[in-house]
Amino acid sequence: MEKNAKIYIAGHRGMVGSAILRKLQDEGYRQFVLRNSAQLDLRNQLEVSEFFRKEKPDYVFLAAAKVGGILANNTYRAEFLYDNLMIEANVIHSAWQHGVKKLMFLGSSCIYPKLAPQPLQEDSLLTGPLEPTNEPYAIAKIAGIKLCDAYRDQYGCNFVSVMPTNLYGPNDNYHPENSHVLPAMLRKFHEAKVRNEPFVTIWGTGTPRREFLHVDDLADACFYLMQHYNEPGLVNIGVGEDISILELAQIVARITGFAGEIRHDLSKPDGTPRKLMDVGKLHAMGWQARIGLEEGIARVYQEVQHQL
Repeated sequence: MEKNAKIYIAGHRGMVGSAILRKLQDEGYRQFVLRNSAQLDLRNQLEVSEFFRKEKPDYVFLAAAKVGGILANNTYRAEFLYDNLMIEANVIHSAWQHGVKKLMFLGSSCIYPKLAPQPLQEDSLLTGPLEPTNEPYAIAKIAGIKLCDAYRDQYGCNFVSVMPTNLYGPNDNYHPENSHVLPAMLRKFHEAKVRNEPFVTIWGTGTPRREFLHVDDLADACFYLMQHYNEPGLVNIGVGEDISILELAQIVARITGFAGEIRHDLSKPDGTPRKLMDVGKLHAMGWQARIGLEEGIARVYQEVQHQL
């Protein structure tokens, strides 16, 4: 990407988009076209088309999405499918119509079948049933990957797709009901410590295993791939190591200074038993994560504890 290129980051105020913006600014990019959701409704085809016609960005990072954890995904199934389909369809179509040089579509590790072999390889896509609780979101993201490939096949567009693992970092969502597992835990353990509560309850058995990537590492990978990756299909972005939910809870307890007991609510779902990304393809291209999990969580807690 040329230093004077005009870059549109869809979702620049979210955790992923803001990290990509910070990374690009650090690399010396200054020409950004940015709109928040009040200024531009990405679900509205006419608004999106007019924005691209007027601004004509050279490069697009499509990081805008309706996101949430198990509870939000399972509760707002229609919105998770409709909103995400509309966002990606409008942005990808307008990027083709208005001559965008390259577009990067960001998906999620939940696109893979619930019981796909671990670690999750890119070619496991569409080989089995999805996890039912987040199926609408996953289907929308799979459609985005296929849209990028279809516009590449039919029109020669350089549209690429990347699939991050579970993310955490600055600008995460700490809402008690619709946040992901790590921020939800940070909030829960912090509040328990402040209130001097004797125990914290976590969902399910604590045995599911998850992989966590600091969003600054993700932004670094996205920047790297925007320079070096020009293929159909998708690339996993992760660290290549996972941890059990119980082990994660123990790390969060340690970092927040909570000294009480960790209990399990077995009436709550575990979700997918394991989600570890195979990052062989990414490593072969010359990139790997740098921020260790405990270091990353400690850094995040330093940044957010005053607002929890």
